[in-house]
Amino acid sequence: MGLRDLLTSVRRRLRLPPVGRGRSPVPPHQLPDVPSVVSALRTLHEELPPGDGVRQFNRMYLQVTELVGRRLGEGYFRNAEFMERLDVVFAHLYLDAVRDDREGRVLPQCWEPVFASRAAPLAPIQFAVAGMNAHINHDLPVAVITACEQLGLNPRSRGVREDYDKVSLLLAEVHEEVRRSFVRSVIPEVDRELSPLLTLVGSWSVGRARDAAWVNSEVMWALRATPQLREEFRVSLCRSVGLAGRTLLVQVPEPV
Repeated sequence: MGLRDLLTSVRRRLRLPPVGRGRSPVPPHQLPDVPSVVSALRTLHEELPPGDGVRQFNRMYLQVTELVGRRLGEGYFRNAEFMERLDVVFAHLYLDAVRDDREGRVLPQCWEPVFASRAAPLAPIQFAVAGMNAHINHDLPVAVITACEQLGLNPRSRGVREDYDKVSLLLAEVHEEVRRSFVRSVIPEVDRELSPLLTLVGSWSVGRARDAAWVNSEVMWALRATPQLREEFRVSLCRSVGLAGRTLLVQVPEPV
């Protein structure tokens, strides 16, 4: 047995990930770039009826993606190739859920509450936050790992974490802007301080969600040498995110 074979055997026994892993294949249906994602989200925005809860999330997501696209063109990110790939892979997890719902397929458990409640008489901001809950807490760590594997990178590669944090700042900016617009449309100024609705949606934080998503992406990366365990972890995460989503999509009383 040569030295390389010996090292491979030791790594396997210790359940360490293999070294020198190349790029994983890109699915044939995957969109090529951020402008294509923006176009798909705009088309979806036009197709969904105004009262559709999924449309409320799509509205916010479109704004974020347009902003990321502009920043890519301005040289804002350190590793633009990774950032664009992450944006595309991330978007597909949502767009694929939309397609699966239209075709009558079983949805990921993280997304099921949003689609099941899309016609319920809830405040638009509830759908926006519940959609972000599904997309960030479950889809984002999956997208980080998938983008890294497609490009032959890892979460510790140059610019990956730095650019991830830059998007967190952009998302917080858009989230606050859209949150204010949603709130102004459904809650009178005098009632906002006492509103149970604001208490509900205020319990969810985009910053904390993205911090947790990064940790989960690192866990999934560490588990890549044991695919079955990694998938069990992802399924468990998906289920718990779905449970949190249900709590965000309950009807709340108006302040009295």
